[in-house]
Amino acid sequence: MKNRKDKNQSETAGKLMVEKIPIVDENSTVGDVEKMLIEKAKNFITIDYIYATDKRGKLKGVFSVRELFHSDKKIFIKKLFPQKIVSVRSNTDQERLALLAIRNNLKAIPVIDKKGNLLGAVPSDIIMKVLQDEHVEDLLRFAGVGKIKNPSIALANASVFFHFRKRLPWLVIGLGGGVLAAFVVEYFKLAIEAHLVLAAFIPVIVYMADAAAGQTQAVFIRAMATERNLELKKYIGREVGINILLSIFLSVLIFAISYLWINIFEVSLVLGLSIFFTVFCAIIISLLLPIVLGKMKFDPAIASGPFATVITDILSLMIYFTVATLVIS
Repeated sequence: MKNRKDKNQSETAGKLMVEKIPIVDENSTVGDVEKMLIEKAKNFITIDYIYATDKRGKLKGVFSVRELFHSDKKIFIKKLFPQKIVSVRSNTDQERLALLAIRNNLKAIPVIDKKGNLLGAVPSDIIMKVLQDEHVEDLLRFAGVGKIKNPSIALANASVFFHFRKRLPWLVIGLGGGVLAAFVVEYFKLAIEAHLVLAAFIPVIVYMADAAAGQTQAVFIRAMATERNLELKKYIGREVGINILLSIFLSVLIFAISYLWINIFEVSLVLGLSIFFTVFCAIIISLLLPIVLGKMKFDPAIASGPFATVITDILSLMIYFTVATLVIS
């Protein structure tokens, strides 16, 4: 998600729209509009939809060419107008624009100013390109690759040094996180020595933390990007409730599996409690991290990359071995 204050102006509806679109008076008949289209079709960049305005240029209705040619020539076009007009402002982010088109099954989106006056429309080919670029950009962020302008093209043609420079920073952070995780394991070596089987479950603990955090972040960041009036308290409250249930179920499951397998109550108890606290804490971090980064004017989407992984990995190990130390000692 782009920061609203710092977003690239080339990634807004106003920069993506085209102005050569069919615009007619709201009081026209179907026959009038058909005649205009036949005479002036070559002047338009897109004719996915026809846009009706009043005398001041305010958008009053939108209808498709198909609807037009399937209607009686004598009726007024107002009868073709939908009850709700889906439109965006010129400063609307391209990602929200594209998702709005998908949700409403639209080929193009009209762009209006704050008074409701029609400025232009974003056609289907541009919407498809936005979807592709945003998808690639999200994948790159998740992989820890820095922001790249026009990633769909740039990645294929970039130099070796360009890729090196974009990939290195987060990998260095990941390496540092791995070293810190090793220190955590070393610090709690007495707990491991008491029950060596605890070491075998380290990958399970780390994976569950990363998986739970990844699921929560993916949904939360997407909601922040697409829902302008997202109620954070209500959303976070719902997520906490959902994930308490997930944490309880997973902790009971790992307790049962480990006890049937190893038959050591203390180890099974450590695993059950660790999974509960690890999953729950990882989810809380995954919800708070995007909010904190957003407040600091950073792109919240970077929270879904290696940065979040490093934090959850270290936290999960600390929880695991702290619980082990308390239970076994």
